[in-house]
Amino acid sequence: MVQGLQGTTRRILLVDDEPSLQKMLVHALEREGFQVEAVGDGEAALEAFNSYEPHLIILDIMLPKLDGTEVCRRIRAQSDVPILMLTAKDDEIDRVVGLELGADDYVTKPFAVRELVARVRAIMRRAQVPAGQRPDELNYDGLKINLPSRRVSVDGREVDLTYTEFELLVTLASNPGKVFSRSALLRRVWGDEFRDERTVDVHIRHLREKIERDPRNPEFIHTARGVGYVFR
Repeated sequence: MVQGLQGTTRRILLVDDEPSLQKMLVHALEREGFQVEAVGDGEAALEAFNSYEPHLIILDIMLPKLDGTEVCRRIRAQSDVPILMLTAKDDEIDRVVGLELGADDYVTKPFAVRELVARVRAIMRRAQVPAGQRPDELNYDGLKINLPSRRVSVDGREVDLTYTEFELLVTLASNPGKVFSRSALLRRVWGDEFRDERTVDVHIRHLREKIERDPRNPEFIHTARGVGYVFR
């Protein structure tokens, strides 16, 4: 079994209504050492989320009873658990909506099982950075980032970030003055550089809305025109 820093088995909630795909993914993920709970509709997903307490959710957009976007919205309202969404092939609207709702990553159908497993392992690795490899806290002009507790505040006001928003902020804030290209951020935060670079732009916009005093005139996360982003 894949275990966390305290020996906890990594639990995955898989939400997909295609029995053959569900069976294939459960087998592949369990073979990699993950513990998997699989359900086939949106209502069951919310029930399983509350009882199973997963470390990661794989969530299909098209679901009976309650679609994946609504499930994502409700889960994100109470938790920053990483969410990997499964979207229709080349359906840009689904991908954008998922990111807008706070999904951390997406895979388009049809996909290679090994690709999905690689995405899952990358997310899990980022969640298990050993203590001592990062400072406990970063402070910049009213912005406070506590890494062990994953809590962020601005001028004493606590800010709720998703898993990926937090990782993106820490990557930038840990390297003030360093310009990161979008592809570099995709490698550092998402684990590869082969997805749409607009994924980075959407998450940066969300971050600015949450941590900047005036998102239209950012103090912390600046755009390096034609390149990417930099934290100052």
